[in-house]
Amino acid sequence: MTKPNLTLTIAGNDASGGAGIAADLKTFAEYGTYGIAALTTIATMDPVNNWSHGVTAMNAQVVKDQLITAFAGPHIGAAKTGMLPNADVVTVIADKMKQHPETPLVVDPVMVCKGEDEVLNPENVDAIKNRLIPIATVVTPNLFEAGQLAELGLLTDLDDMKKAAKIIHEKGAKIVVVKGGKALPGDDAIDLVYDGDDYTVLTSKKIPNANNHGAGCTFAAAITAGIAQGLEPVEAISKAKEFVTKAIEAGFQYNQYVGTVFHSGYRLSKQTSI
Repeated sequence: MTKPNLTLTIAGNDASGGAGIAADLKTFAEYGTYGIAALTTIATMDPVNNWSHGVTAMNAQVVKDQLITAFAGPHIGAAKTGMLPNADVVTVIADKMKQHPETPLVVDPVMVCKGEDEVLNPENVDAIKNRLIPIATVVTPNLFEAGQLAELGLLTDLDDMKKAAKIIHEKGAKIVVVKGGKALPGDDAIDLVYDGDDYTVLTSKKIPNANNHGAGCTFAAAITAGIAQGLEPVEAISKAKEFVTKAIEAGFQYNQYVGTVFHSGYRLSKQTSI
């Protein structure tokens, strides 16, 4: 048997298992890749205080040491970033990925924020914008994140998404996926792909009362795994859309506060491996 393709997640841990490195590693496995991880943060949620979040950052040197370990093995077919706690960690990741331009990078620009109009750490957003976006093969912001990266504020329709995608692409990302998801009006969950030449709109029917915690992480991880398995990025994005839709359809209520996707949904719906 030949060695599996390697996929690397550089992200935080969500102890509920829906998002973060747990989501990434499960998705990598569903795609038949060998997943490895470098931990950047530990996220905790307090069930006594309305599921309030706490975030503990890993020291930048510890993140650097993990990446040295990760790249000491076989060739990594693709890597992704998730929650990154500060500019120092972003810089460590950018410096390491520049040493390995042969490894495509998917940037999921997770932004810890209070509500929808206040970024918790603006310096971190600037670091992602200036250090990671220019070396990204694919970047996957949601509407809020795309508005921050493009400096357009909150995006409300497809035209806004196109404007933001073009601006983000001009910052260096090869392909931009702006995730409209359930946030836009209408019956369809809409994502916009822009490769510098063409806009491609991906749609799927919205899932009523969806359990979608971890959908963004899962989507980016599926893109990463698809690229590692040899798919062209736009093809990997299209497949990831189907994969995460099935994961949402198979989702379940984790507790009274959150409903999570189920990362095996695609495989179970097909009753075959990917």
